[in-house]
Amino acid sequence: MGIENRLASDERSERQKVQGPDEVRVMLELHRRGWGTRRIADELGISRNTVRRYVRAGEWRPYGGSSRSERLAGREQWLEAEFRRHRGNAEVVRQELSKQHGVEVSLRTVERAVQAHRRYLRAEAQATLRFETPPGKQLQADFGQMRIMIGQEPTKVHLCVLTLGYSRRPYVAPFRNERVEAWLQGIEGAFRHFGGVPGEVLIDNAKALVKRHNAQTREVEFSTTFHAFARYWGFQPRACAPFRARTKGKDENGVGYVKHNAIAGHQFATWEALEGHLRWWMREIADCRIHGTTGERPIERFQREEASALATLDGRPPFVQYRELQRRVQRDLCVEVDTNHYSVPWRLIGEWVTVQVGDDDISVSHGGETVARHERVEGRRQWITDDDHFEGLTGIWGRQKAETTAEAELGRPLHEYEAVAGGSW
Repeated sequence: MGIENRLASDERSERQKVQGPDEVRVMLELHRRGWGTRRIADELGISRNTVRRYVRAGEWRPYGGSSRSERLAGREQWLEAEFRRHRGNAEVVRQELSKQHGVEVSLRTVERAVQAHRRYLRAEAQATLRFETPPGKQLQADFGQMRIMIGQEPTKVHLCVLTLGYSRRPYVAPFRNERVEAWLQGIEGAFRHFGGVPGEVLIDNAKALVKRHNAQTREVEFSTTFHAFARYWGFQPRACAPFRARTKGKDENGVGYVKHNAIAGHQFATWEALEGHLRWWMREIADCRIHGTTGERPIERFQREEASALATLDGRPPFVQYRELQRRVQRDLCVEVDTNHYSVPWRLIGEWVTVQVGDDDISVSHGGETVARHERVEGRRQWITDDDHFEGLTGIWGRQKAETTAEAELGRPLHEYEAVAGGSW
C-alpha cells in the first residue's frame, strides 16, 4: 500500500474512532477508577489509541471533520434528542423530521447524522453494568417467574431476587404472586437476612410499586404504599429508566443464576421444602462461590466491607403488619382490600373505617372499636362475609340474605317452591 493510501486509510480509521461526550465521560471515569487503557478499550469496543488520546486530553473534544448534510445543519440538538427519545430508531427520526420540519432526506442521511450518538448510546449500555456502587449503597430488586414441581404439580412460582450492589451477596424468596405485599416482604426479608438497610433500593418499573415514570424527564411517582415503606425503613427508592432494565444488571443476572443454579432440575414435596432449599442454597452455594466480576466470595466481601456500611434495623417490626388503610363502607356492606371484599356490620354503610392489614387477617375498626375481623385470603375479587353483619337488616339486602340462607337449607331455589304453592315468598 502506498504512503498516500495508507494516510487516507489512517484518516478514515481516526474518523471512525471519534467518540461522543458521554462515551468519553465513561472512559475518564473508568480510568479514574484505576482501569488500564487495554481494559477500557476492550470494554467499550474501541482502540487503545483512542482511549489514550482522550485520557491525555482529560475531556471530550469535538471532531473537526467535514460537515453533515446541509439540509440537517442547525438541527444537531434536535436530532440527538429525537434519536434518544426513540431509543436509537433512525427511521422514526426521519419520519419525525419530515412531519415536524418538512425536511425530506434519505434514511442513510439520518443514519450518518446520528452515527456518533448511536455509538455512545451503545457505550452507555455497556458501561452501566460495570460502574461499582460503594459498600452499603444499593440493593437491586427484581422478580422472575418459573414453573416448579411442588407436590407432583407444576406450580408457577414468583422468585424475588435481591442483590447487594457491592458484595453481590444475594437473597431469594419465593412468592405466589408479585403484588405489593410480595415486594415489601421480599425487601424486608433481605434487610433481615443482611442485618441492615442499604442507602437505596433500585427496582424495575413494576406496576405494583411505580405509578408513573416519565421517560424524558425521568420523573418517578411511586405508589403511596411503597413511598411509606421507604420512609419507614429509611432508604431512597429508585427506578430504572424505562426500557433500561440493564441499569439493574447485577440483579438481572442474579435472577438467571437462581433459575439455572438453585432451581433447575429440582422438585419439592411442599412449598416449605422449596423455602428451605433456597435458604440452604444461599448459605452454602451463592454466598461461597467465587464471583466472576469481583473475583471474591460474596460472603467474605460482605463481611469485610459491606455489613458495617448498612444502616441498623433498630429492632423495627415488619412494615406490612402495620399497614393501615382508610376505607368507606360500600352499599354491599364491604370494604375492599387488594381487590377482595370483606363485610362489616350493615349499620356502617357510608361510614369511614380503619382497616388493619396483617399477614394472616383483616381487622376493621370504627370509633376506636373493632367491628369486624376476617381471615385474609390470597385470591382476587372474592367476597368474604360474616352472617352476623346482616343481622337486623331489612329491605332488599335482608331479603337477598334470607333467600340465600333458605336456599342453602332447602337445597333448591325458592322460586321452585313458589311455582308449586302459588304466590310469592
